[in-house]
Amino acid sequence: MASSNFAFNNPAFQEQRPGLTPPAATQAGATQTSAASHATVDAAANAQLEGMYAAPPAGSIDTGRMTVEDTVVKTLGLFAILLVTAVVGWMWTMSPVTAANPEPTIMPWIIGALGGFVMAMVVIFSSRKKIRPALIFAYAAFEGLFVGGISAYFEMIWPGIVLQATLATLSVVGVTLALFASGKIRASKKATKIFLIAMVGYLVFSLINVVMMMFGAFPAGSAGPFGMLSQPVFGIPLGLIIGVLVVIMAAYSLVLDFDSIQQGVRNGAPRQFGWLGGFGIMVTVVWLYVEILRMIAILRGSN
Repeated sequence: MASSNFAFNNPAFQEQRPGLTPPAATQAGATQTSAASHATVDAAANAQLEGMYAAPPAGSIDTGRMTVEDTVVKTLGLFAILLVTAVVGWMWTMSPVTAANPEPTIMPWIIGALGGFVMAMVVIFSSRKKIRPALIFAYAAFEGLFVGGISAYFEMIWPGIVLQATLATLSVVGVTLALFASGKIRASKKATKIFLIAMVGYLVFSLINVVMMMFGAFPAGSAGPFGMLSQPVFGIPLGLIIGVLVVIMAAYSLVLDFDSIQQGVRNGAPRQFGWLGGFGIMVTVVWLYVEILRMIAILRGSN
């Protein structure tokens, strides 16, 4: 099943065609068949086989294959990099703020956003030939600058908003992961098609909104800090209505990410693809956090 996250549009994460057996499964099947045949004629081989079954299960280091556990470790490592550079971005944003100059700088925000976008494109297009963890580390570092910068900026205007957005993001990710792990929610082709259509519509809307804000298309005093998203619809800011839908889309995107990682494990993808899995999850979680941050800002700004 195709994923909305371009990080998972690699053949290693795609469902195998019927009749094909993943490389890891083929190798394991050949090993088991060989061991069984020797066990019937050689008692020593039978004892060795029993020892293999009694031994702890092989991990990603032993097999050289991608596993869910190894992908989780790699993902946490990427988020650790993001948190470190987020602190740098936060401090950099607040560094020029004094009693005489209350304005923070937006340089970390801009550098992080542009650098993160460029590195994301490089990672996505280069991953079809080779996975380069250093590029993914660089992406995490730039994303940290962006997250730290935008968080500090919003925190100055709406104190406490970062904690609220962080808790909300962790809640959405935790609930989505729990539902996926329990099997109560799964990706489907129909839901994915609807999601992709909604995603394209949201991207077009966001682009139009940004262009209108840049060129001052809104009448003076009629637009809030978020353009059309600040406009009320039946007394409710449009940004809140769209924000709820976007959070649902981001949660479903996480489901697609988890499903793609499981598919990569079933396909017997090489261990290094765990970095690509962590990269894909980071892209979705950062998107979710920024959308929730903006939702809370619109809600608090309308009060």
